[in-house]
Amino acid sequence: MVTFTGFFAAMATFLGVWLGHVLVRKVEARAVDLRFPVAVCVAAGFGLEFGALLAAWRPLSAALGILGMTVLWDAVEFYRQEKRVRLGRAPARLDNPRHARILATCPAATHISWLDQDPRGHQLTPDELQVFAARFSGMEG
Repeated sequence: MVTFTGFFAAMATFLGVWLGHVLVRKVEARAVDLRFPVAVCVAAGFGLEFGALLAAWRPLSAALGILGMTVLWDAVEFYRQEKRVRLGRAPARLDNPRHARILATCPAATHISWLDQDPRGHQLTPDELQVFAARFSGMEG
């Protein structure tokens, strides 16, 4: 007998984690206030969990349950992402007033995206480090 529960559960997990990761980063970077996105995630998460309880087909129930828990976790991830911005592990957006406050009050916060660099394949030389530091400190255009 062929069952599709594992397949649908795996697809729901992959899509939920992938979309959640991307959406949390993008929404947190643009949201002036995190309360609305968090409320949407909590409502959607509980809605999906309720749908999982009502679904008669087990593969659909599994997929909805997994997506529901993933969306509920995304509500927590908004605040964790904001903490990463405060610690300088994620870039702040200069045009976001919430991020501007973070940049003004948190010394470790930065607008530089450390992941948005060309791979070097070798350690930077002292001269390259000076150019890199000058470029990101605003001394060079």
